[in-house]
Order: sequence, then structure tokens, then C-alpha cells
Amino acid sequence: MIIPDFNREEGLYRKGYRTIAGVDEAGRGPLAGPVVAAAVVFSPEVFDFELGKRGVRDSKTLSGAKREELYEFITQKAGCWGVGIVSEKTIDKMNILQASLLAMKIAVENLKNKPDFLLLDGNHTIKNYPVSQIAAPGGDKIIISISAASIIAKVTRDRIMFDVHQKFPQYGFDRHKGYGTKLHLEKIKEHGFCEIHRKTFRPIRDMIERLRK
Repeated sequence: MIIPDFNREEGLYRKGYRTIAGVDEAGRGPLAGPVVAAAVVFSPEVFDFELGKRGVRDSKTLSGAKREELYEFITQKAGCWGVGIVSEKTIDKMNILQASLLAMKIAVENLKNKPDFLLLDGNHTIKNYPVSQIAAPGGDKIIISISAASIIAKVTRDRIMFDVHQKFPQYGFDRHKGYGTKLHLEKIKEHGFCEIHRKTFRPIRDMIERLRK
């Protein structure tokens, strides 16, 4: 297993940057619900091996219980952290890539301390944003602050989808969190789509097109 480290952050601190935020999102692929991003800043003195020892990793490699445990740990250890949430309606208006970048921007702007460098997971930076930044493909696997952001984003989104389940229990959102699982597709076929489904995502889009004919 690849274990994320502090090498990238430490290199930036040596160059004179003082507030470095790791940024990641959760929820690009689901058929329903928002996309959520998080930004996490660790102060230099926190850059020991404790985070690694506690198991901070890419959120996709962790169990739900472990993510919840690390969420509490990270929010206590981080110098500051912020979250950005972009609704399914906005996703349908601007597409999922632009919505994800918007969520990242909101997360950064919700940080208590303004960062002077951003490490963003993926292939894209936030355009026309006045902060130095780099895109790091696979950053959630190798850069500890991005790994931490991935956990905050995932736990936040899972909690949102659990709340959504209380309103629409027939879809099982508490189990699949809106992803296109077999169960979810069966529920959509049985009940149709609801207000939090992404209307530009298949098979929802196909259902809407059929209704229009």
C-alpha cells in the first residue's frame, strides 16, 4: 500500500510558503446528491509521523468507521479546514468538472487562515484564482494534506446522504450514497427519480428524454 507523506508540503515550506492547503473532493461520480470538497492546512510542527501512524490515507481505501475516526482526529490536528458543497442542481447547470472546482474554491475560501499555496488532487487547478497552486494527479494517495482533505470531504458527503435518506428512504441513499450501484439502479427503475438526482447523468437523463417523447 502507498503511504502518503509530507515531502511535498515540507518542500514548499522550505521555499517560504507558510499556509499550504491540501484540497480534494468527493462525489463526482454519483447519480444523486452534491459534490463536496475539503481543504486542510497542517502547521509545520504537526508534520510528524503521527498522521501516518493513525492511518490517514486516500479515503477510498478506508472503511466508513475508520474515516469517521480520522475525521475527528484530522479536525483536531489541522491548523484549519474548510468545506465546500455544490448542489446537484448546480452540477446539472455547469457540469461536474466545473462544479467540483467550484466546490474546491468554496472550501478554500472557508478556511479560517488564507492559504498561500494549494495542492489540489487531480488534473486541474482553480482558474483565475489568486493563490499559487498545482494539480497533483493521484495526490490523495501520496500527499498527506490531500489525503486528509479526501477524508473530510467523503465523511461530510456521506453524512449529507444519510440525511437525504431520511427524506427519500425508498432509494437506500444511506447504503450507496447516490452511486450507481445495482441497488440504486433497481430503486430508480422502481420509483423513478427524485429531486436530488442529477438530471444530466445517465440513466436519469435517458428517463427524462423518454418522458419528453
